[in-house]
Amino acid sequence: QVQLVESGGGLVQPGGSLRLSCTASGNTIRLYDINWYRQAPGKQRELVATVTSGGSTNYADSVKGRFTVSRDNAKNTMYLQMDSLKPEDTAVYYCNVVWKFLGANYWGQGTQVTVSS
Repeated sequence: QVQLVESGGGLVQPGGSLRLSCTASGNTIRLYDINWYRQAPGKQRELVATVTSGGSTNYADSVKGRFTVSRDNAKNTMYLQMDSLKPEDTAVYYCNVVWKFLGANYWGQGTQVTVSS
């Protein structure tokens, strides 16, 4: 079992930055792929960014060049650095870890990000 606790959400003005953190406990995440999702009101949850266990990254087109996903396996923590934020980035953000080989899939509780002037 892996428990994930998120932090770092909040209210920010357009053009501002936030860094989300997600710390895992219960097991090491070293072999897990890490995903960040978001869900805006009335919309489906969407995949924002991924960093694999091997360190490869991938981003949704809507955030490419503005968001950076990273991981610190020693701290069992993952991050989503969000720059040049736009009102359309407003959503609840969720961290997610997946180990396909084991069929393991865990979610954080979500953290609200609001981009507004």
